[in-house]
Amino acid sequence: MSFENAITPGAAPAPVEGEDFIVTAGEALAEGVAIAGEEAVIEAFRTVFDPEIPVNIYDLGLIYGFRIDDRGGVKVEMSLTAPGCPVAGELPQWVADAAAKAEGTGEVEVKLVWEPGWTPELMSEDAKLALGMM
Repeated sequence: MSFENAITPGAAPAPVEGEDFIVTAGEALAEGVAIAGEEAVIEAFRTVFDPEIPVNIYDLGLIYGFRIDDRGGVKVEMSLTAPGCPVAGELPQWVADAAAKAEGTGEVEVKLVWEPGWTPELMSEDAKLALGMM
């Protein structure tokens, strides 16, 4: 019996490279609630860390892009440092949950993208400095 694709009880299923993997969090904003700005969402992303790298996922360059709609909904595209990342099934949900906690965000959708693959060149200068790459 192979345990290669076994899922630990309570753990998120691992995404399959090349296949869509989308998670959601939050709920629609009430009418009249002020919508979050980009900086508030970026700060929320910066609260999420890959457990193996002491740098937040935004400065690592894992957030490929995001947009905030006119109802406060946030759509995010992100990647992983490696397809076999041990928290691949959980990290997108952590990002969705963090963004949903930012004041003025509504429903949050995080899509894991596989192309282009992540490379260290996507890291911010601060991340490279923190990891001794400069």
